[in-house]
Amino acid sequence: MSATVTCQVTTPRGPGTVTMSYARVGRGEPLLLLHGIGHHRQAWDPVVDILATEREVIAVDLPGFGASPALPDGLDHDLPTMTAALGGLCEALELDRPHVAGNSLGGLLALEMGRARLVRSVTALSPAGFWTQAERRYAFTVLAAMRGIAERMPPRVVEGLARSAVGRSVLTSTIYARPGRRAPEAVVAETRALAEATGFARTLRAGGSVRFTEDVRGVPVTVAWGARDRLLIPRQGVRAKQIIPRARLVRLPGCGHVPMNDDPALVARVLLDGSR
Repeated sequence: MSATVTCQVTTPRGPGTVTMSYARVGRGEPLLLLHGIGHHRQAWDPVVDILATEREVIAVDLPGFGASPALPDGLDHDLPTMTAALGGLCEALELDRPHVAGNSLGGLLALEMGRARLVRSVTALSPAGFWTQAERRYAFTVLAAMRGIAERMPPRVVEGLARSAVGRSVLTSTIYARPGRRAPEAVVAETRALAEATGFARTLRAGGSVRFTEDVRGVPVTVAWGARDRLLIPRQGVRAKQIIPRARLVRLPGCGHVPMNDDPALVARVLLDGSR
């Protein structure tokens, strides 16, 4: 069941009020889940039930995505502000240094939370920020194109494409290695989420100068990369290991950029192992 939380946060641009939607399920040590740009918390649905047998799982719609409104005017969708917002979320939900796992943008934010010592462990799936400038431009061009297609495509066309494995491949093969496995209704919902994401442009703009270049000390870090990631190519995982030398680097065979749907059992095991 989903809920919302509103918190006051202090950011580099001053104080602000942030509202986020989330779902909370399971029992055990808390595990916060952060999705990627243009997605929503339902990206984690394939693994939530597995995780919830051993963890209290809190899946969040990041500001400006899913059911969460964008940050208020005057606050940037940049790393310091988003990290402060997530710290405020943890405080409001009485999460004392939860484990955190994130994918893509969410992986980058998870690593930032680790650097800020807001969490007790970090698991990052294909995290953003380990790109060269050329790789970043490629990824941003693809993301912007996906957003434009989602905005222009009539709902009836999306629904028609989602009914077949071939159509689901047309809509989602950039982020899934096995798009035919994605449920039709999930593909429709995430295409709508991409089209309606109020924070997309501001987040993409803020990411233009982002590179992750500092080690994460004092917390266990796992970095996992889909072997068939077509958006952030797997060699970026090697760079992540060089920058965070104590991190555990895991290869996800047969998985794309959003691996939770490609191999739920494997990804759930990586998340559980990383959050011990």
